[in-house]
Amino acid sequence: MAVSVSLMAIIISLHLIAFVLAVGSERRRSTAKVVPDKYDERTYCVYSTDASTVYGLTAFGLLLISQTVLNGVTKCLCFGRGLIGGGSTTCAVFFFIFSWVSFLGAEACLLAGSAKNAYHTKYRGVFGGQDLSCATLRKGVFAAGAALSLLSLLGSILYYWAHSRADTGGWEKHRSEGLGMTQQQQNNEFGKL
Repeated sequence: MAVSVSLMAIIISLHLIAFVLAVGSERRRSTAKVVPDKYDERTYCVYSTDASTVYGLTAFGLLLISQTVLNGVTKCLCFGRGLIGGGSTTCAVFFFIFSWVSFLGAEACLLAGSAKNAYHTKYRGVFGGQDLSCATLRKGVFAAGAALSLLSLLGSILYYWAHSRADTGGWEKHRSEGLGMTQQQQNNEFGKL
């Protein structure tokens, strides 16, 4: 299997769009402030927009699609033909593991960040409500997801490159090998007549 430029473009674009969305999620995290209720002595939290949750879930989905496409093409190192031994196979296995670890870390950060960002506290206690804070997402969760998505991009590209080298033995296969041999055999048979 030779390196496919279109597959590389798809993987890179999906990862980069997920990275941009994860950075956007970090910048648009929900903020909250405690507001007193007019009718009784309770306080409640007023939250800003939930755009960060949508951005985070979209980045989660794009990374999932990218990883699915990559592992569908390479058959997840588990199925299909065996790889030709050597340094390329070792690199392919290493970057396969690296790609999956960084992918799972990015997905965990994006999913947990989106879930926590969507959680809104309704009412606070009666006494001392002004001193209490509303539940919001910690700063840096989506940023960690963005950083891990870039590492996943690097691991995915290097895994695909090493897998394609190990699959072909470092050489690109020629499609017309059989035709040249067939023509030669026919010429020899005609020469004997």
